[in-house]
Amino acid sequence: MNPAEHGAAVAAEAAVFVATVTAVDLATPVPTCPDWTLGDLTRHVGSVHRWFTELLRRRIQQPPASRAVDLRLPEHPDGLPDWLAVSAGEAAEVFAATDLDAPMWAWGADQHARFWVRRMLFETLVHRVDAQLALGLVPHVERALAVDGIDEFLTNLPFASSFAPLTAQLRAPGRTIRFSCTDGDSDSDSDSDWLVGLRADGFALVADPAGTHAADAAVSGTAADLLLLLYGRLDHRSESFQRLGDQALLGHWFANSAF
Repeated sequence: MNPAEHGAAVAAEAAVFVATVTAVDLATPVPTCPDWTLGDLTRHVGSVHRWFTELLRRRIQQPPASRAVDLRLPEHPDGLPDWLAVSAGEAAEVFAATDLDAPMWAWGADQHARFWVRRMLFETLVHRVDAQLALGLVPHVERALAVDGIDEFLTNLPFASSFAPLTAQLRAPGRTIRFSCTDGDSDSDSDSDWLVGLRADGFALVADPAGTHAADAAVSGTAADLLLLLYGRLDHRSESFQRLGDQALLGHWFANSAF
């Protein structure tokens, strides 16, 4: 996916989120976000939209000193779905007015404005899934979105220690883990396999274009399931996944990697 597609997908995911939480009990607990209700979840997603939008407006070139932003929250919680829709609309306007290839500070690997649009997309998508699961619905994630989300997650996770401190525990000298999609055309898809290398001083994706490196552990499943697995919404021991190799290494990864 490209940055323009990311912007359109943010709008689509936000619209589904709004439709999901409209006219429901916003006091409903969200099991995949412990201690949160649907109201809390909606406020969080809208707050992220407004915060990221403000960062893009300012084209920040260094870490912001404050996260303060005018949220303009509704007076009553029942107004949260409409408030989120407005937040998403403002984000779309800023996306359209922004050179997404412009240099910009970001906490992840890609130091350009486009980082924030892509990050907002998967923040919105995963929490849309949370909302649907809370209501007993069966979420659907398109494969192209899921593949891009897996890549975004694994690319940026090594930089996430400031808010995901357990990632500092992901150290294992000379060990590798492979994540592979089982759906799609394996003969033509070059985007369905990721190799993570763990070192004594950290971890990162490892270039393995032919997919021939013998990994110490491997997990495979559909792209949508792998995305939700990486975000801690599914258990790697589920029958949805095939697990090979060092199971202790896999346990170590999943105990310390989700955010």
